Amino acid sequence: MADKRFHLAWFMNFTPDEWREPFGQGGLPWDGQFYVEMAKTLERACFDYIMIEDKLMVPQTYGGSSKASLNHGMMVPKHDPAPLAVAMGMATSRLGVVATMSTMAYPPFLMARLSSTIDSLTKGRFGWNIVTSAEDLAAQNFGMDKLPPRDQRYEMADEYMDVMGKLFASWDADAIVLDRDAGVYADDAKVHAVNHVGKYFKVRGPLNTVPSPQGRPLYVQAGASPKGRDFAAAHADSIISVASGVASMKAFREDIRARVEKAGRDPDQVKVLFCVTPTLGETDDEAREKYQRMLNSPHFIIDTLASLSAITEIDFAQFDLDKPLPEKLVTNGESGTLDKFQQWGSGKTLKELVVDGGGGLVSSVELVGTPDTVADRMGEVMEEVGGDGFLITTPVLRVSRRFIVEVADGLVPALQKRGLARTAYAHEKLRDNLLEF
Repeated sequence: MADKRFHLAWFMNFTPDEWREPFGQGGLPWDGQFYVEMAKTLERACFDYIMIEDKLMVPQTYGGSSKASLNHGMMVPKHDPAPLAVAMGMATSRLGVVATMSTMAYPPFLMARLSSTIDSLTKGRFGWNIVTSAEDLAAQNFGMDKLPPRDQRYEMADEYMDVMGKLFASWDADAIVLDRDAGVYADDAKVHAVNHVGKYFKVRGPLNTVPSPQGRPLYVQAGASPKGRDFAAAHADSIISVASGVASMKAFREDIRARVEKAGRDPDQVKVLFCVTPTLGETDDEAREKYQRMLNSPHFIIDTLASLSAITEIDFAQFDLDKPLPEKLVTNGESGTLDKFQQWGSGKTLKELVVDGGGGLVSSVELVGTPDTVADRMGEVMEEVGGDGFLITTPVLRVSRRFIVEVADGLVPALQKRGLARTAYAHEKLRDNLLEF
């Protein structure tokens, strides 16, 4: 019998949890325990990994100030994902933990050292979500006036990854000998300088950390533009995407697999996961009512547009909600997100664009109904797309315990019953679990 299983991951960020809703946690405290509990629940549901998104600024594009972001708790406050990844990883034993860290903010040596350390602390379950940062406001926190153009950012990132590879290879896998009789901990002949001198980086090496259980962390990437797709195809083990319907999902996956093959890699070794925001209820009607309440919430439109403004650096407060966007917009920020959102030529109003495609900016296909209804639909979608799985989240990335349990104890068992999701982990390390099927 063919293996119909697909992979499941979760996309969240270290911001206030769902603090406004009746079943929300309340936005405090900031000790990370809410997310540690979340990681344990997702491990019980046999998720491949949980990914922590990140940004490095207080947004102030929407309306020309930070008011909306701060008042609504949208993308700020936001704490560092790396310590949270350690806490979640050390509280679990099989779930992968993926932290977003920017090539703009971390020199390659520091990134490699930090990633290697976390992979050791989590016994081979760490992943790095590679971003170059797409906001001038973030660049201004690191001594720059503005970001380099996108093409140059990817050129820099390609060299960055070359350096990372050299650093992870600077210790042979068997460099630790622990010869007590001879008094030798590490064989110096098996630890090598890097001596990289390139266009953007100069790194001597070697790393001063031992080889981690995976050798290097799992690489996750979300490139959507042609340059971004080429970068992801060349480097990533898992690629995350937001598409606009099943046909778009299928086209994206086929395009990525072709690019991976062109880069000299095996497409089956690169898992493409699509963001979805399921709405679950005890009946289909109840789920549909819940979905409509979310879309008609007084905060939903502003939360979504404030978030979109932050990552594209386009002030959407200047446009009329009840009219189409006046022109096709371009950005040096996250262009893939902008292109998906604006649907140029559709004639939809700005408000309609916000709620289109399942709610918010992170839904590839609408999933609304009972766990059985949604599980059936996920199976149909994945069969048509060809693989490889889903990245579950919420429209504005805030999450409640109620929603986590609805997925872990409602949706996942429905998927397992259909043979669509794993019922137990086969391996201890993140990369091995991702390559299991």
